[in-house]
Amino acid sequence: MKIDVPELVEKVLAGSRVHIARALTLVESSKPAHRELARELLRQLAPHTGDAIRVGISGVPGAGKSTFINAMGTKLIDEYHYKIAVLAVDPSSSRTGGSILGDRTRMGDLANRQEAFVRPSPSGGHLGGVARATREAMIIMEAAGYGVIIIETVGVGQSEVAVAGMVDTFLMLSVTGTGDQLQGIKKGILEIADVVAVNKADGDNAGNARVAARDLSIAMKLVSSDSEKRRVPVLTCSAYTGMGLDDVWKAVLDHRAYLEKDGSLVRRRVEQQREWLWNMVENEVLESLKTDARVQQAAEKIEAGLGTEATNALDGAAKILQIFAERVPELPWAHGEMKAGS
Repeated sequence: MKIDVPELVEKVLAGSRVHIARALTLVESSKPAHRELARELLRQLAPHTGDAIRVGISGVPGAGKSTFINAMGTKLIDEYHYKIAVLAVDPSSSRTGGSILGDRTRMGDLANRQEAFVRPSPSGGHLGGVARATREAMIIMEAAGYGVIIIETVGVGQSEVAVAGMVDTFLMLSVTGTGDQLQGIKKGILEIADVVAVNKADGDNAGNARVAARDLSIAMKLVSSDSEKRRVPVLTCSAYTGMGLDDVWKAVLDHRAYLEKDGSLVRRRVEQQREWLWNMVENEVLESLKTDARVQQAAEKIEAGLGTEATNALDGAAKILQIFAERVPELPWAHGEMKAGS
């Protein structure tokens, strides 16, 4: 089917869910022809973005991220009158590319709302578990009029760092009942958290949640001893009962106001553009390296010889790079097909 970019832009700006889905599928495609159309789409949509509240959500396994987003998103629609977009990045097999895509099931209430758009997106094995097209998807959803963009990460590896580089506020969810309350929470994650919430603070677990929040508050002070810096709030909440969700959202808004007041929001957005720039450069180079027929033929022969006296990893890598360098002048982006501004 032929893709009419101007029509797609018009329909996305009008909020057509069918065309939003088509636009997301386009930017997720790795076909060279689709990538150029995607870049043109994004160029035309970009001027209509920038006002949305971008929130990244991660946390330890079992923290109830999807359930929390379902409850919070529904509240933001009903009580705050936002349109909500959720980009839920699922774990993918690095070998098969398969994905569980179970988040939509756990966000049943939210996914069925017209004011919400939930998009499960397989990570495809990319570093940090963040889908290659997540940044592009954010542009589409903002241009379509969604005022809150939530990115849920897989919560493992370096996904938290990757998402923190895309959003305004990084919200870390924790939970009690794991023995050591700080188990599984690395110092690096605490350092990038803007808001911390202990979920499942209901019933008999409410007291434990308060203890966990106290421990996390102490941990946050140890992470940053600078008294001049903003103190990261540590709150308790329950996605099940709704308790504390208003306080968590207020903390997100307070953080955004803090960023706007001292100019950090503008600097953060510029830094996000810089990271996106290099992310796109790396993706184009890696995609070309992995898909070029001559490079792949050579790589297969080199891989077959590994473990024998025929070759070794160092010499093999040098040979692959040499062949790739010879192929670069013939690649689309080497002679201007990847237009400036993309």
